[in-house]
Amino acid sequence: MLASTEKFPALVLNADYRPLSYFPLSLWSWQDALKSVFLGRVEIISEYDRVVHSPSFEMKLPSVICLKRFVKRNQQPAFTRFNLFLRDGFQCQYCGSKEDLTFDHVLPRRLGGATSWENITTACAPCNMKKGGRLTHQAAMFPRIKPFIPTLHNLNEMGRLFPPNYLHESWRDFLYWDTELVD
Repeated sequence: MLASTEKFPALVLNADYRPLSYFPLSLWSWQDALKSVFLGRVEIISEYDRVVHSPSFEMKLPSVICLKRFVKRNQQPAFTRFNLFLRDGFQCQYCGSKEDLTFDHVLPRRLGGATSWENITTACAPCNMKKGGRLTHQAAMFPRIKPFIPTLHNLNEMGRLFPPNYLHESWRDFLYWDTELVD
């Protein structure tokens, strides 16, 4: 059993009872969750057995909370290194390695290649060095998947393939991983 209150995050659901995000999983610290409860911004859906108290008050820590107002999400995900790796399944698009990942400009910058979803692919450091500033056909190295702009749905689906290390039993009804949940 987890002893410290620091180990009791709350899963945050949007007003439609779906997680705000899967990857990274939408979690708030127990302090932020309690603050939002007291401000009337969230509803408690499920609780841990752990109780926090003051001299005049005690309360179980929330394990699942739901926003009272729906938060509309951006239509297009941010272009970040993490989201790029997630889109590409955390593997080199040239050799399939999952180690020492970097990103590669398919059309090299020196030739006018932009740093954008459509021109960046995940590459391990050895493949990135091997390709260098050459075009894919010059290096005889072609990405397994042509770079594309992912939707939030794409990233959420990919995120489900990489569950976090800690998933509480009370989150089961709101998450869709095929892995056994850990207490």
